[in-house]
Amino acid sequence: MKTVLITGATDGIGAETAVQLAKAGWKVIVHGKFHGRCRSVLERIKEETGNTQADSIYADLASLSEIRDMSRRLHDRFDHIDVLINNAGVFEPELQYTVDGLERTFAVNHLAHFLLTGLVLDLLQRSGQARIITVSSMAHAAKMDFDNLRAQKQYSGYEAYSMSKLANILFTFHLAEKLKQTSLTANCLHPGVIQTKLLQAGWGMGGARVAQGAKTSVYLATSPEVERVSGAYFSNSKQVRPAAVAYDRDVQERLWKLSESICGYSY
Repeated sequence: MKTVLITGATDGIGAETAVQLAKAGWKVIVHGKFHGRCRSVLERIKEETGNTQADSIYADLASLSEIRDMSRRLHDRFDHIDVLINNAGVFEPELQYTVDGLERTFAVNHLAHFLLTGLVLDLLQRSGQARIITVSSMAHAAKMDFDNLRAQKQYSGYEAYSMSKLANILFTFHLAEKLKQTSLTANCLHPGVIQTKLLQAGWGMGGARVAQGAKTSVYLATSPEVERVSGAYFSNSKQVRPAAVAYDRDVQERLWKLSESICGYSY
């Protein structure tokens, strides 16, 4: 039985991805910020799929110390992870800072997954052929404004979100390069314009059903077609090209080093 850890799996695309993979017979580890919401998704999984192997882990991804604590608990309870889906994401209309003094969108959408992936890399390596999947967006930025990552100059919810989604792609591409000599793969995706709380908060509009939004994540987790594909960006279960800056090695490296410095963690 394959084991998958999905961040931000208590509603929206994450919860639907968890249900679909549980239906396929996977052991699903549901991550959420609150214990009660995790429990609700576990009950939904059991009712809709009959799969009783689902488990949960909770932590606030806006706190670097909570992410480290979450990693310790994962290591205590699980001996390996086959697939990590970095799905959690926020859109903040107004500027907010985390307990670590970081702009919250960048912290949750990028830094949390940068740190978590590094901390559980050994659990993924024990799988043999693990996959790391990060949910980005077609709304990713065309450039990285390194001088405004903590909203030092000004704040726009849209710019913060689009930069964090570009960071997801830059992280994925650089990680894939670092994992070249291993059996691990790293890919990212645009889930579609999906009816979620995030879409409503940011754009005040609806979209396609969450079942459609989970489709590419499930494809990247399960399909033999992408078993050896790494360092790619997908939309609608097909490889597409993101903004040109995503391929810039200097920008990738700069973001990587900055992320290591902020997180106090080195791969």
